Amino acid sequence: MSNSQVEVLAQEGVENTGAWRKTDTMWMLGLYGTAIGAGVLFLPINAGIGGLIPLIIMVILAFPMTFYAHRGLTRFVLSGKNAGQDITEVVEEHFGITAGKFITLLYFFAIFPILLVYSVAITNTVESFITHQMHMNAPPRALLALILIVALMALVHFGEHLIVKAMSILVYPFVIVLMALSLYLIPHWNTSIFTHVSSTTGDVGRGMLMTLWLVIPVMVFSFNHSPIISSFAVAKRKEYGDEAEKKCSKILTFSTLMMVVTVMFFVFSCVFSLSPADLMEAKKQNISILSYLANHFQTPLIAYIAPVIAFIAITKSFLGHYLGAREGFNGIVTKSLRSRGKTISSAKMNRITAVFMLLSTWAISTLNPSILGLIETLGGPIIAMLLFLMPMYAIRKVPAMRKYSGHISNGFIVIMGLIAMSAIVYSLFG
Repeated sequence: MSNSQVEVLAQEGVENTGAWRKTDTMWMLGLYGTAIGAGVLFLPINAGIGGLIPLIIMVILAFPMTFYAHRGLTRFVLSGKNAGQDITEVVEEHFGITAGKFITLLYFFAIFPILLVYSVAITNTVESFITHQMHMNAPPRALLALILIVALMALVHFGEHLIVKAMSILVYPFVIVLMALSLYLIPHWNTSIFTHVSSTTGDVGRGMLMTLWLVIPVMVFSFNHSPIISSFAVAKRKEYGDEAEKKCSKILTFSTLMMVVTVMFFVFSCVFSLSPADLMEAKKQNISILSYLANHFQTPLIAYIAPVIAFIAITKSFLGHYLGAREGFNGIVTKSLRSRGKTISSAKMNRITAVFMLLSTWAISTLNPSILGLIETLGGPIIAMLLFLMPMYAIRKVPAMRKYSGHISNGFIVIMGLIAMSAIVYSLFG
């Protein structure tokens, strides 16, 4: 969301701060739109592989995990002394300049792995469409990946603002089509998920631990809308002043409910339409659930529409995360050079970044690592560190945040954040 849009949202409204304003609705939809994207297309796969128990866990945890974590980050941004401070400025105020640089680095490493995820996903989606729907031989993977990534980066280079605006608008028809597809799948629902219960409950302790390790990082990734939280908190503080925290919590409540209801309906519809074996096959093929549905059901509607939806969603997400990753990489390099008394022009910096992004995303797309593996071991855990753990740490260390201490929800968020981060340990030693 641009600065001008943030200012417009902050200026609109009525005198009564207790009333629900048009700007509140716009921010509610903005938070929802930021969270709902390509990440949702991989959630049903991990959620359904283990059978019914992971789905039950997801239903129980989805709302409190998403709401309390993002409310904590919102409160952290609102805790700055001056209105208008974004998250990096609040971090520097509370923890110092060095911590500010560290958080900038973490933000880059929270976004960059997601960019890698989408570079693999877009290649696999197009390759699957060429092979299964067009019944043609796909070009060599390295060539296909290079063509797609160069095309996406060219879109950013030649029409950055127009493309990002168009892609942000596409999130709403994307969600509508997802819901329509969920309804369309209802006649295909079956009971195979229930027959898998026994295999997941045989060793309850180990099964629960495995479920948490595999599902929670993907949930963190799929429901994440932390990139917009800083702008959201700043705008609401300008608009509501001291009442901003209460209003932000209310808006977050409604947006999170929307996310959980629509995403979980999509997840359940996909999982009930397939078997755990089908979902395992989708994971092995390293494709989104929509691409697998297109190949699984021989109906023309799903076969051709599902891959297109997946392509649009992944393209939108790739473009948005490319801009964020570029901004983070530029910031890291620029600050590093500045500390040595050197400078670099923005044009030259962007060219260096473009080469780095092209080579790294092309290499990963060609190698074709597990998408869910990247989410479980890189994307989800780093997001959890920033979104779940940093605000909870601030509650203990920052005087302005002490008023939020002593709540059970704080302990819950810390536990969920640690579980999400433990995926890295599990991948190394599991």
